[in-house]
Amino acid sequence: MDNANVTRRDFIYVASAAAAGVGLAASLWPFIDQMNPAADTLALKEVEFDLTPVIPGQIVTIEWQKKPVFIRRRTPEEVKAAEDAPLGDLIDPQADKDRVQKPEWLILVATCTHLGCVPSKEMKGEFGGWLCPCHGSHYDTSGRIRKGPAPKNLEVPPYQFLSDTKVLIGAAPKAGAAAEHHG
Repeated sequence: MDNANVTRRDFIYVASAAAAGVGLAASLWPFIDQMNPAADTLALKEVEFDLTPVIPGQIVTIEWQKKPVFIRRRTPEEVKAAEDAPLGDLIDPQADKDRVQKPEWLILVATCTHLGCVPSKEMKGEFGGWLCPCHGSHYDTSGRIRKGPAPKNLEVPPYQFLSDTKVLIGAAPKAGAAAEHHG
């Protein structure tokens, strides 16, 4: 056998392997692409909400990215209870000021961190917040887990205040937004 045949054979093997790789990648693309968020989910990337009709003590549930979101206008007593909770007593320690941009307004993804149930906004837990009826997790007026099997606090979604009466959920807060209200 001469060297020309060996080189030609090697080229054919490499070219065949490359063509097979491209074909495999092309055939897998629909599978990979289907893992991207659906168009209707991307359309709900941000949701604007008018806070004007929400009275102190009221909880409103809206939908953002196909998830329920609680918007709670806290009373001064609820704010004080959240701020006064000793961090050492918390399962997932987090100060109230780190969870809100304006103390009066609490915005949370309404999905229990235990198994994904929606905590009841009608049944208050032992700490004045929410009770998840599925397995008995109790959250306080800052959405922090205080008792039960849930391992973490209710999630705070990204949001920013557009004005005193409008909030945009899904938008990253403006730099320094928390410092403006707690500074």
